[in-house]
Parts: sequence; C-alpha cells; structure tokens
Amino acid sequence: MSSSRGLMSVLAACTVVLLSGCAGEVPEASAMSAGNTITGEGIPNPAPTVVPGWGDLPAGRNWGSTAGIDIDPNDGHIWAYERCGASSFGPGSLNCENNLVDPIFKFDRNTGEVLENFGAGIFVTPHGIHVDSDGNVWVTDFAGNAEGTKGHQVHKFSPSGELLMSLGTAGQPGSGPGQFNQPNDVVTGPDGSIYVGDGHNGQGMTTGQAIAQGIEDGSTGRILKYSADGTFIKEWGQIGTNHGEFRTPHALVFDRQGRLWVADRGNHRIEIFDQDGNYLESRYAFGRISGIFITPDDMVYAIDSESGPTNHANWVNGVRIAPLDEDRIVGYIPGYPHDGRPYQGAAGEGVAVDADGNVYAAEGPNSLSWAGGGAFTKYVAGP
Repeated sequence: MSSSRGLMSVLAACTVVLLSGCAGEVPEASAMSAGNTITGEGIPNPAPTVVPGWGDLPAGRNWGSTAGIDIDPNDGHIWAYERCGASSFGPGSLNCENNLVDPIFKFDRNTGEVLENFGAGIFVTPHGIHVDSDGNVWVTDFAGNAEGTKGHQVHKFSPSGELLMSLGTAGQPGSGPGQFNQPNDVVTGPDGSIYVGDGHNGQGMTTGQAIAQGIEDGSTGRILKYSADGTFIKEWGQIGTNHGEFRTPHALVFDRQGRLWVADRGNHRIEIFDQDGNYLESRYAFGRISGIFITPDDMVYAIDSESGPTNHANWVNGVRIAPLDEDRIVGYIPGYPHDGRPYQGAAGEGVAVDADGNVYAAEGPNSLSWAGGGAFTKYVAGP
C-alpha cells in the first residue's frame, strides 16, 4: 500500500470541506458540492489511532521539545531529535549546550527502539532536520549561546554521527552569505545543492514599519543556496509579504518535479520555487504551516502547530493533506485534546509519513513534551 493511501483509508479517503472564516459551522450541501474557497477549520475525518509519547529514550533521559522529524530514504526508519530535555527557551533555560546528551535519534519505525544517537556538545537548540539520499543527517541550530561560540549553524552528519560539515559562523548571527540568523530548516536538492531557510523571528512582523525595523536590525527572511561542498551560490528573499518574501521560512522540502516548497509560516502559506529561486506558485489551504512532507505518490502533508485565538484565529491546528498540484484539502488529522493547549489540542511542528502511511508528528512547545509525555506522536494508518 502506498504511504499516503494507507492513512487515507483511515481518513475515509474523503474530501475535507473547509469553512470560509467560521470554524465549526457545517456548510450547506450545495456549497460543499460547489467547492468553496478552502479556509477555516474543516470537518474532521475519522481519527486514526493516536500513539502519544512514541519512541524510546535512553535510561535516565527526559523528553524535551522538538520541531523536526524525517524518514530515512534508504531503510524507512525515523530520524528526529529532542532538545536535551529542554521545554523552554531563554537565558538560563535547559538546552543542548548545558545538558550534554546526544540530541539526534534514529528510531525503528515499527518498535520505536533507538538505532542511532549522537550530536552531544554541538548544538544549542536543534530545529530543522533532513536526511539526504546518502543517509547523511542535516540539522540546523537556530539559537546561539551567551558566549557567542555556538549556534546559528547548519551541521551535516554521517549516518553514524560523524560531523562532516558545518555552515555558518558559530555563535555569530548575521545576514551575510557566511552567516545565519536563526536558521529554521535545511534540505538538499536533486543535484546535491544545499538550501537553508533562514530567519525565525520575522513571523510576528505584520506592518511595513515592523518589517522595515526587523530588516534594519539584522533579522532575515531568506533562502540561501550552497553547492554540495558548502560553497555559497546565491540567496533570495527578505522579511515581507510579497511573493518571494517570507515571515519565517520554517520548513523546506523538494517534490519529485524538483521544485522547492517553503512553509512561509508567518504569512500562512506555502511558496514554491524552482532551484534558482524563481517564484512559481503558492498554496493557501494549509493554515499556519510549521512542517511539510511530500510522499512518493505526491500527497502533501502540512502540519499547523500555531493556529488558534492568537494566531490565524479562524483556524485550528493539525495535519492537512492535499494532492501535490491542487490547493484542495482531502484529509485532516486534528490535534488531539491536551491540557497544555485547551483551545486547539496538541499537534506538532514537524511531520513525516512512513512507507505504511503512518504519520509522525514532532511535538513543539506547549505540547506533551512539556508535560513529560513525550516528544513524538504516531498516527497509525489502517489496513
């Protein structure tokens, strides 16, 4: 069974009709058949089996938050990280600099058993994760330490944990080609080129004045492209709302056509580019997107971790599913109830789908990881 069709059997393989500006109402049958603009909460499909707190940790370890998860393209197992027990940010908080445990994990997708674990002493706060076609593991470090000696980098590891490459200037945020300022995610292109989504703090900049001030202060909203050996090639984008501009390019993924998809979270959209950074098209049906995964049969899974009363108020979070070339939701996994997020339930910032159609969510702040429940959730596909 293909990866997305397994879950779609659980989701009843039905189109989720999303509402125009009013969460919770059921549209008229005629409106449903007419295919109204896709906005709002949506009608939940039958929920798959939910396994919160999925994945084992070594003895004595406590779960921390996370924002990234990926599938190994060679053996289908799960790569992810937890932030060394960290459940908050800011000065004096626990992080991977002051708790020197290995943050990066490879889990058996069937049992949750740890297959690999490495990365101690390298990170402050891991953020984006990507596994390339050779099985190498790429992880961004989006925060810096107080001494200015660590963070704001992208690291490449071998499948067994050898550090192969680091991009950016350690602990020194900036907007130059050799620096990052809160890098969100990294992905490799079809030819091995490296793409980095840079700039996490632009998502709250909503006015022209704030955007201008953010750019003046050195905040970024851009994509940087490097050759496979780490040589800088080009960049595009700044903080803004026009096509080709971003308010937090939070997640990156390539489709089988070689197009780069960017989750432009603060602008509530996905922007699609060619490999030279030329804008192609956008998607607006997914909410406030933190993570994207595209299955081999061209289904897009986008996870919304932030929608609610304070952000994108007419939406709720969860995983929305759509065909690659349509801005039309055909499946929806709602966030499940959790006391830490009473208005929307827990969801996650990262999403991945295995070969059996099981969906994995990487839980971000205010989710189960903060309550000691676990950093990953598995949504089990049906037969």
